[in-house]
Amino acid sequence: MLLRTFSTSCKAFAKKEVAKKTKHLGRASNNLSLGVVGLANVGKSTFFQAITKSTLGNPANYPFATIEAEKSFVVVESEKLNHYQKLFQSIKKVPTSLTVYDIAGLTRNASTGQGLGNKFLSDIRMVDGVFHVVRGFRNDDITHIEHSVDPVRDITIVTDELILKDLDYIETAKESARKTLKKPFADKAAVEFELELLERLSDTLYCGTKASSVEWLDTEIDVINQLNLLTAKPTVYLLNVTVPDYVSGTNEFLDKVKEWIEENCPQDKLMLFSAEYETRLNELESADLQAYKAENGNMPSAFPGIVDSIRDALRLISFYTCGPKEAHQWTVQDGSTAPEAAGAIHTDFKKSFISAQVYKWEDLKEEAAPLDEASLKSRGKQLRVGKTYFVEDGDVMVVKTGR
Repeated sequence: MLLRTFSTSCKAFAKKEVAKKTKHLGRASNNLSLGVVGLANVGKSTFFQAITKSTLGNPANYPFATIEAEKSFVVVESEKLNHYQKLFQSIKKVPTSLTVYDIAGLTRNASTGQGLGNKFLSDIRMVDGVFHVVRGFRNDDITHIEHSVDPVRDITIVTDELILKDLDYIETAKESARKTLKKPFADKAAVEFELELLERLSDTLYCGTKASSVEWLDTEIDVINQLNLLTAKPTVYLLNVTVPDYVSGTNEFLDKVKEWIEENCPQDKLMLFSAEYETRLNELESADLQAYKAENGNMPSAFPGIVDSIRDALRLISFYTCGPKEAHQWTVQDGSTAPEAAGAIHTDFKKSFISAQVYKWEDLKEEAAPLDEASLKSRGKQLRVGKTYFVEDGDVMVVKTGR
């Protein structure tokens, strides 16, 4: 078990002051994926089925009902897309989506291969962000692998296993670096920098602090990203509660879970949801659905907020291409240039990009259909941008290429 005393020296890692960074932990890609993780039998597959509106998962009242990671997609709801479809009078709308994997459940000592530990941990390595589902309800009819309900204990078990596996990856990286250092033409300064960083990274993890909880320099991020650490992945914690708790926004474990996250990984988010409630919203139709929602205060689904939270954590934004045929939502990472955004539409567009016509959300959100583009142009709201333009969330783009 990890040492979790969190001494002053340990906490210093999470509070290190650095200059404003331009790089981030994780892959730089417009096609990022998510994994649903947690202890075995806490409602992960039920959450997966509900959020993806699929039947690919295998929810059951026993541990390890899921073995192979199941894949599905979550449609990203966008009020901007709805507005743009009306504004441009598009025949159809095409929302963006997120790829989500339902990953096998974890047990204690997974990092040493117990349970489905190796399978669980290798599957987490292939995703870019994490939905960490935690059980926050009591029900003697539903088995808990730890024999009692204690969300903080459960989160700690999972986090410790991720940290321990990351320490293995770091030790492997150290061995490789030491071998490289002995080669005659090695860049000794670069290798020594890597080794010193790996030592500090190990110290950070031994203190129980996730890699994502530290502000790293750009040069350090370049090294850390090569390791693909489990604890470097953005996480949204999802406390699975009863329907009454979800409706009231309260839960007996909520304060303690908040305290743990604030102490250990304050950059991560916590959200309440009820797998039972979300499942019923998907199952019921028309009058039965309306009656069920009315019984529960007409509470909306938690999923749009959950999806927005993980998109924020992954620094994902949306831009749009709109016309009479369709209004199409595209996903890129914040900080993407206009050519990079064009490449999300078609890979060839990035190389052949010349310029783009852009409308900003702030200029379009109060416009009424049909859109008067001539009026926007006369008011200076039709922008012409080049290769150095950074795309912003809500932009409507018309791309000009040399094809």
